Amino acid sequence: MNQTLRAGYVGSVPSVEQRNRVLRNTYWLLALSMVPTVLGAWIGVTTGIARFMTPGISLIVFMGGAFGFMYAIEKTKNSASGVPVLLGFTFFMGLMLSRMIGAVLGLSNGASLIMMAFAGTGAIFLGMATLSTVIKRDLSSMGKFLFIGMIMLVVAGIANIFIQSSALMITLSVLAIGIFSAFILHDLKRVKDGEETNYISATLGVYLSIYNVFQSLLAILGITGGSSD
Repeated sequence: MNQTLRAGYVGSVPSVEQRNRVLRNTYWLLALSMVPTVLGAWIGVTTGIARFMTPGISLIVFMGGAFGFMYAIEKTKNSASGVPVLLGFTFFMGLMLSRMIGAVLGLSNGASLIMMAFAGTGAIFLGMATLSTVIKRDLSSMGKFLFIGMIMLVVAGIANIFIQSSALMITLSVLAIGIFSAFILHDLKRVKDGEETNYISATLGVYLSIYNVFQSLLAILGITGGSSD
């Protein structure tokens, strides 16, 4: 898993200039990745493609598509096709998000809830990005604990697809916000410390965390603040 060796800095620690370049490219690609995400969500809401799938089928499509894309990104991250593959993945993720967005838009205050979730996600990202430049301590050890927490969330989330418990969904969403916010800090700190030297891999990790924070905030707001009037 040593990204330094695979990115061409064999036997040496990346310089400050190299680290800053990776971080800058990560931020630019992260911003660009939001465009196909929004496009995918818009197409999904407009066509209603996600509504035609049952929860079970939707889960299978999501897991298959997500892992397929992530495998392709891992294989192409050091080539010219890495960026288009990543952007294709973010488009797919936007499509998968359209089911929830469509449901929230069905509420009378749905548009404002989406904007609140977007603003909250932005605030969390800016906070974690700022912390990553301030904290001097090595945070690499927290990665395994966050990964375990993520796996537990995924298992509980899959179970709740069939249980359909609003209380459990809110609980899992709150935990997800905490875990994936910490992941944003962890991943950005790894880039800053020179532990991650591939900006496509760095973008993928941070994007997934932002995606999950937004989705979790939207779920909480939709359940607790939604109005059908």
